[in-house]
Amino acid sequence: MLRSVLKKVFVQIVEASWCFPTGIKRVQDLCKVLHLPAVFEDTALSYFQRAIEHPSFHLVSLEKKEILVGCCVFVTCRQHNWPLTMGTICSLLYADKELFASVYLSVLKELELDVPALSLTDLVKTHLNSFKLFQSSASIPAKLAEDKEKMVARTIQIVELASETWLVTGRHPIPIITAAAYLAWQSLQPVGRLTCTFPRFCKLAGTDLPPPAHLRLKELNEVLLRMASQLAWLRVLNLDKKTVAKHIGDLLQHRHLLLKSSFSSGDMEDPSPTAVDNGSERSLQVAGCSAQAEGCHAGGKQKHGRGQRPLLPPCLINPRKRLRTAALSPSEQAITGDEAISDSEIEQYLRSQEEVQKLSRAQAWH
Repeated sequence: MLRSVLKKVFVQIVEASWCFPTGIKRVQDLCKVLHLPAVFEDTALSYFQRAIEHPSFHLVSLEKKEILVGCCVFVTCRQHNWPLTMGTICSLLYADKELFASVYLSVLKELELDVPALSLTDLVKTHLNSFKLFQSSASIPAKLAEDKEKMVARTIQIVELASETWLVTGRHPIPIITAAAYLAWQSLQPVGRLTCTFPRFCKLAGTDLPPPAHLRLKELNEVLLRMASQLAWLRVLNLDKKTVAKHIGDLLQHRHLLLKSSFSSGDMEDPSPTAVDNGSERSLQVAGCSAQAEGCHAGGKQKHGRGQRPLLPPCLINPRKRLRTAALSPSEQAITGDEAISDSEIEQYLRSQEEVQKLSRAQAWH
């Protein structure tokens, strides 16, 4: 018991010794590592001074005080439209991402700061800056190295395509950017790269493979295959998710037209009951036959109806399954809530002597 008390007192002494000058030095060091302009450093220092003097951050732990430094620098970069991700700050501070996010939200709330959202284009450039594929070395052969400007431009195009097809909405952007970078890298020099797996690509680039990135890659491939089905010279090749990357350049060049043609068949609204009542059943049958013929012609080996899926967010196309509630037993179904409550049942809910006395007095009044 005494040991735990002494340990707690020691921790409080250590955290109290982490004073304002130490935090100032941390902010300055972090700005130097990130090569930020001098005006950024001044703004971050002013935010840190306001935060450390705020009552909400007086008694926080030493770990949160270290994270507070990163939050002030991160807010400054975002306000000046400087491309910087939360993951970069967390890696520099060896901080937990969830804890950093909670402290970051507290800083925004307590200091009443307004932070603009980071655009996808800037985020792509920032994320790809950490890749190690832009110069050949002992670990990266020359055929796997790629020009940085070409890869950034192609990745931005694929991310824009993902945004136009609802793949970005409500999702964390880093897995989508990582999947788009992989496809862009493959499409620039398909020979020798199509056999490279997604995990091996991330290992070569020196970046992490986020868990949802495989799903984002699958969704991007589905969109590309659907667009490829609209081009006659690609339709005869029977492309799959492993070979469609070779033709990404052609697909991106005509992406607006291909998106319109590949998703337009799903934009037709279902006929209303009134139209059916007015004798339009024959026209619906004719439309169904023509749609079936068109689907067989354009889809090749694809199943009928796949090309008619509308352009909607994935959460609407593949909604989460709701948990089924267990069926009620006959005895439970018979309970309506209007049953009489016996005195013995009331007494079993009485717990204190005061409640017993109040009930006795209430019964005496009756």
